[in-house]
Amino acid sequence: MTNWNLLDHEWAVELLRGQIQRGVFSHAYLFAGPPGVGRRTLALRFAQALLCPNPASPGEPCGACRACKQIEAMQYPDLAVVQAEKEGGVLKVEQVREVRQMLSLKPYQGVYRVALFLRFEEANASAANALLKTLEEAPQHAILLLTADSPESLLPTIVSRCQVIRLRPLPVETVEAVLRERGADAETARLLAHLSSGRPGLAFRLLADPSALDFRRQRLDELRRLLSASRVEKFAYAERLTDRKRAEQERLRETLLLWLAYWRDVLLAASGASAPLANPDRADEIRALAAGLDLPSARRLVEQTEKAIQQLDANVNARLLVEVLLLDWPRLP
Repeated sequence: MTNWNLLDHEWAVELLRGQIQRGVFSHAYLFAGPPGVGRRTLALRFAQALLCPNPASPGEPCGACRACKQIEAMQYPDLAVVQAEKEGGVLKVEQVREVRQMLSLKPYQGVYRVALFLRFEEANASAANALLKTLEEAPQHAILLLTADSPESLLPTIVSRCQVIRLRPLPVETVEAVLRERGADAETARLLAHLSSGRPGLAFRLLADPSALDFRRQRLDELRRLLSASRVEKFAYAERLTDRKRAEQERLRETLLLWLAYWRDVLLAASGASAPLANPDRADEIRALAAGLDLPSARRLVEQTEKAIQQLDANVNARLLVEVLLLDWPRLP
């Protein structure tokens, strides 16, 4: 498995492989970086390297044996995967306590028991404190792997007990080239590489799910229309978007994230920055919007959307949240 079959992150693979070869590695790791950058994949490859019964060489999993395939599918007997029920949800203390009990038992099949905590920034305070206790009392056969957006989003006491592996997005050109190798046409590859901001996992998901691009197009079209809508129209839209009887309610967070990326592009254009836009197919309308806004106004739109996402994750009334957000948008022709 050259570079553990990962796209980029060679330095991280070399570091982890070397630790296994020397037999000196940490009992806890934090894989940090933006979603879609490869955090979970690297963590699973590390688990394979630890638990593969037939490695080509120390730290080099075969990728083909039963254990490697089970780990890839996150169904290995000695692997526990813990995460909130949905992205933006809450990882609860009961989930951590269950894993602590599992870790206390001797491995069933492999040499180690591994617990993989995904998106641990979503853990509530009780869950975070329970993990801290688990880190302090973990037996020698236990390996804990965490993923999170950034170390700063976790308790410093948790971070201090983990070896931190910071993963960064790839160059957009690299992701674009790989997408073309996977069959995407040049225009689609360029768009997905920019939409993913160099995060290969996100780019591959978008390539595999054309409906995601349709959803994005619909939501950005609605954003543009709402800028010239009346207050009544905005209230009606907020009601439709957050109606709990509709499946759309579950995708509200995705909508806000799309709007956030759009307003960040407007801010870039308003500031005259040379950085590439995340929405290159909307470049003309983004620049036109930026021309009608001053820099403080563009920055405020970004900050308001970021705040709305935080409030949504904190279970603030969704309809009221969207109404306030839309009423604060500028009215443009």
